[in-house]
Amino acid sequence: MNSADKTKSFESAVTYSSYLKIDELLDLQQPRSDGPEHDEMLFIVVHQTYELWFKCVLHELTRAQQVLDAGDTHASLAVLGRVRTIFKVLVSQVDILETMTPLQFNSFRDRLEAASGFQSVQFRELEAVLGRRDPSMANHLEPDSPAHLRVIKAMSRPALWDSVINYLIKRGHTMPAEVTNRNVSEEYLANDAVQASLANTYRRDPEAALLLERLIDIDEGLQEWRYRHVKMVERTIGMKHGTGGSSGVAYLASTLFKPTFPDLWAVRLRF
Repeated sequence: MNSADKTKSFESAVTYSSYLKIDELLDLQQPRSDGPEHDEMLFIVVHQTYELWFKCVLHELTRAQQVLDAGDTHASLAVLGRVRTIFKVLVSQVDILETMTPLQFNSFRDRLEAASGFQSVQFRELEAVLGRRDPSMANHLEPDSPAHLRVIKAMSRPALWDSVINYLIKRGHTMPAEVTNRNVSEEYLANDAVQASLANTYRRDPEAALLLERLIDIDEGLQEWRYRHVKMVERTIGMKHGTGGSSGVAYLASTLFKPTFPDLWAVRLRF
């Protein structure tokens, strides 16, 4: 092989860098500060990483709904366990952000202008996949834009809990018609009959009970991440308004202690 052939072969080979698009990835961190401010790089990297994890969680939850609807317990446990572990990573990233002092954050905060984590389309979509039904979730997005349609479509599809209900029915557990026939684009409300069925599941179906506990892990992980996020923002900017006009800590605090799967928490009272 002559040198030209060797060069051509090298250029066409899949490498670590080409497969992962490393050059493109590392070009995406572009601080707006003059200088730039040292800590802005950390802020950008951590939040871009959050978006990558949100993308991964959405990918995994799509798979979770597929295998739940198919009644595949073992595949469901594996996927839900992965989502639970990703939430642990999301929480741990708050520790990194908290190495930045209020003075360090405020050195570049004004460069964010109207940008705010409140605007994360993927997180809004994630909330919808997990069952949140609130038209205001998409109000900050341009009407009929791809981002707006993603969130609206996610709120119109069956949520993860709907797939769990289908899974339990496939295993012979009875669920009330007002739940199985409900409009999935409307908010799900805790249901006594569902809780009675869940209590029976815990007592008589150990495999399904293990899966339900995976869901509790995910719910708890999301609530833990929300709490850590609130305290991190409070620690950094106090009770100031957030960027983008959000109410900052006050808004974030209002999202705490709202379980994703209320029936799974309420059923504890039945044991």
